[in-house]
Amino acid sequence: MKRRDLDRRDIVKGLGAAGLTLSVPAGAFGQTEYPAQPIHTYIGFPAGSGADILCRYFTNKLAEISPKPIIVENRPGATSNIAVGLVAKAKPDGYSVLLVANSNMAGSRYLFKSLPFDTVTDFTPAASFAQIVFTIVVAPDSKYNSVTELTAFLKSTDRAKYGYTNQTAQLAAELFKSMAGVKAEPVSYRTAPDALPDVVNGTLDFMVMDGTFAAAQVRSGRLKCLAITTKERSTSFPGVPTMEEVGFKGYEFAPWWGAFFPKGTPQPIVDKFAGWLIDIGKMPETAKFLETVGAIPHHENGKEVAARIQSDIERWAPIVKAANIVPQ
Repeated sequence: MKRRDLDRRDIVKGLGAAGLTLSVPAGAFGQTEYPAQPIHTYIGFPAGSGADILCRYFTNKLAEISPKPIIVENRPGATSNIAVGLVAKAKPDGYSVLLVANSNMAGSRYLFKSLPFDTVTDFTPAASFAQIVFTIVVAPDSKYNSVTELTAFLKSTDRAKYGYTNQTAQLAAELFKSMAGVKAEPVSYRTAPDALPDVVNGTLDFMVMDGTFAAAQVRSGRLKCLAITTKERSTSFPGVPTMEEVGFKGYEFAPWWGAFFPKGTPQPIVDKFAGWLIDIGKMPETAKFLETVGAIPHHENGKEVAARIQSDIERWAPIVKAANIVPQ
């Protein structure tokens, strides 16, 4: 009888039946199921910050879905650009994911003279997962009870100061200044908790603060919220008007957060991770959580996120120019 050739699968099957094992190179029979190891998510803000609270909710939910651990890497500094740079240079294998706001991906090119990465060409967007309400806040005992009153004061002085912790807050404040025709010196803080004492004691005349941190401070009476930056009112800030409602027609500056992989990450991996995020975003408990932290659901796929980033880049160019922001 002629000896017949057996393919590799037959050999492996036979050895298995005999209780023997054969070492097979990874990928010999196709790509290993993703994920095969822990996934690292990078956040450009310190633990305990508003951004960290938001992102950790989603990473905790991801950990419930993923068969492998989700490890959170807080890499604050350079207004999140340290974290952005780390992921840009990471191996594109699906195990390094950047959780970041569109202000970094669209605004950094205007705020820094040079960056060691390109937020468009060095990344593959997966999905967006939340939109943050930003607020115009003052001290609880401030004599200003409306943006109109604050604007009148700012027009009467050239010594005003405002605080910010990220690109979104800075650009939102500069858009307000440009539309109102006022001046105020920007003061940068590492985190919102760092800035809080200076808002409360009046060192800062106002601050543009993310709603994730501000919501609890406003509810407790530690801050007074004059307006929010979204197009529509938010249930997180009941009774607080939008900037458009107080006279700034067309004003809208609400950042959204998304997940980004290094460019070259296999699309099936990106799509799988994106599916997880979008499913989490549609959970009833997610909507409840987002309301408590001054945010709203926001779920777009990778192509939609890429288009929105490009739109933001184009929309923000005149804002930066009008504000006379000098790149660092």
